[in-house]
Amino acid sequence: MANDDGISIAVIGLGYVGLPLAVAFGEVFPTIGFDISEDRVREIQQGLDRTMEVSAHELDRATHLTVTSDPEKLEPCNFYVVTVPTPIDSCKQPDLTPLRKASHLIGVLLRRGDIVVYESTVYPGATEEVCVPILEEQSGLKFNEDFFAGYSPERINPGDKSHRLPDIVKVTSGSTPETAQKIDMVYRRVITAGTHKAESIKVAEAAKVIENTQRDLNIALMNELAIIFNKLEINTKSVLKAAGTKWNFLPFYPGLVGGHCIGVDPYYLTHKAETIGHHPEIILAGRRLNDGMGTYVASQFIKGMLKKDIRVHGSRILVMGLTFKENCPDLRNSRVIDVISEFKDYGVAVDVHDPWVDPQEAKDEFGIALITEPKERSYDGVLVAVAHDQFRDRGVERVRALGREKCLVFDLKHIFPEGTADLTL
Repeated sequence: MANDDGISIAVIGLGYVGLPLAVAFGEVFPTIGFDISEDRVREIQQGLDRTMEVSAHELDRATHLTVTSDPEKLEPCNFYVVTVPTPIDSCKQPDLTPLRKASHLIGVLLRRGDIVVYESTVYPGATEEVCVPILEEQSGLKFNEDFFAGYSPERINPGDKSHRLPDIVKVTSGSTPETAQKIDMVYRRVITAGTHKAESIKVAEAAKVIENTQRDLNIALMNELAIIFNKLEINTKSVLKAAGTKWNFLPFYPGLVGGHCIGVDPYYLTHKAETIGHHPEIILAGRRLNDGMGTYVASQFIKGMLKKDIRVHGSRILVMGLTFKENCPDLRNSRVIDVISEFKDYGVAVDVHDPWVDPQEAKDEFGIALITEPKERSYDGVLVAVAHDQFRDRGVERVRALGREKCLVFDLKHIFPEGTADLTL
């Protein structure tokens, strides 16, 4: 099944990261995409990607790609790429269960000369300390003699049509110089933006976690500034606009921080730091502040209602948007749910509307029954939580029309003209 380069690829996990990668490889190399979900595989075979990252045309173009939920179909492959989720648990500790299961699956199939590349977010050292021993145990082969490994951090940005897989520089690494060169060569065949070959697997792992830790801290700073400016009765957006006139001011903005990376990756780094005896104060401070923004947004909303003499207990609020970011169906680690939970603690009835989200997924993930179309004059408050284009196009007046006479409109993402909403962050 190998091509002229002798490469036959298996991509393990066909989510937001794995499917675009499998499609890219499938245009060049014999590629098998594997996912444990038979429903997911069936949908892809029918040309449907519910994550909306890959079009039916792109799937058709990947003429060397087949997808399956049968592990035995992976047997001909010799270049494995792992793209399974790496979430955190309820104690905000790394949950490597999917990664361990993927390593177990590959280990059973592994043969001499094979390469296993991990793309899932991990802490520095995890590939060689956690995954490789499982591969050795299951295969009976010896690392860096019989088989080899690498790490190439994913940089997928869900919903972003400007920065797609081929257009983003890819960091690569390998467990030996020869392996690193081969892995880099494979990725260069599909990444038009080029690659950066890191000095080691640990360097590549560390690069991944600090990319999003840096963004997390910058957003945490903006969130704290927004809280301070609110107390000073200064418009945060106006302050950032003024400060942004300086050439080296970084354009970050306050808001809820969720998603598969920014709200999760820092905990992988802090976990590893604590195992070596260092307590990462700045990183964890930023995480605490960002994790608390849902409570802050809800409290500001309720204060706004009281100032407008709107009765809180027994009122009805519409939350527009449930995804973690605009114009994508991704619910992973969405912090909008924190605001909704706070509202309910105040004795408020909450309706949620999001045209991007599959209703069954919202029900399964959060126990929320989405409403299809909000009715006019039905709400005491409206929170525009996500900057979907549909909400922006609706305009502030049509959003206000959803409310009763004293309705409060909170434009969390600043999508409406300045001063037209009652509250902003």
